[in-house]
Formats: sequence, structure tokens, C-alpha cells
Amino acid sequence: MSSLDHVELKLDADGYLMDPSTWTEKIACALAEKEGISDECPLSSERMEILKFVRDYYNRFEAFPIIRAVCKNVGQERSCQYHQFPDPITAWKIAGLPKPNPEVLAKISH
Repeated sequence: MSSLDHVELKLDADGYLMDPSTWTEKIACALAEKEGISDECPLSSERMEILKFVRDYYNRFEAFPIIRAVCKNVGQERSCQYHQFPDPITAWKIAGLPKPNPEVLAKISH
């Protein structure tokens, strides 16, 4: 367990949220700070749009969306994912999703 700004994070050994159903925007802020992405809370609306889209997509399909489709689906510039979250695994963590299996890691890691 770790805590940032009075938000208690229950994470596994690799830094993934243990219970994705507990995810909130405040937890996203704490995870973003822990991952070195942002120390500002709330996160920018652009970042939150990406995180919410990734979560929604995962909840519907149990998969990570095609990276180049994320920006199109949230109405941002084509390379938004790389500007907001240079590493897709970091976006996955901040979105509070469970640890991806090795096959998924291979597909979304660059």
C-alpha cells in the first residue's frame, strides 16, 4: 500500500491497482504522480479523456484499444497518446486497469 496526497493506493508488486473498480479521478492523479506523469490534480481534460476511453474500451472488450485509434476516438490530435502518455503501459496503470498478460504487454509496449 502507498499513499499520495491522502489517497490510499492498494497496488500489486508491479504498481497496478489491485481493485480496478475502486478507480476514481483522484486515484488517477495519485497514480500519475507515482508514475512521474503529472503532479497536478485534477489531471488535464485531455489526459482524463484518454484514461476514460481506455477504461471504457477495456470494460467493453477486455482489451487495450489500438493506440492510434485512441486519439481519434477522443477527438484529439493524431499523436495525442504519445504526448499525454509516452508509454502505453503507464496509461494502462493510471487508468487503474489490471496487469496485462504477456501477450498484451508485447502488443502495446514500444
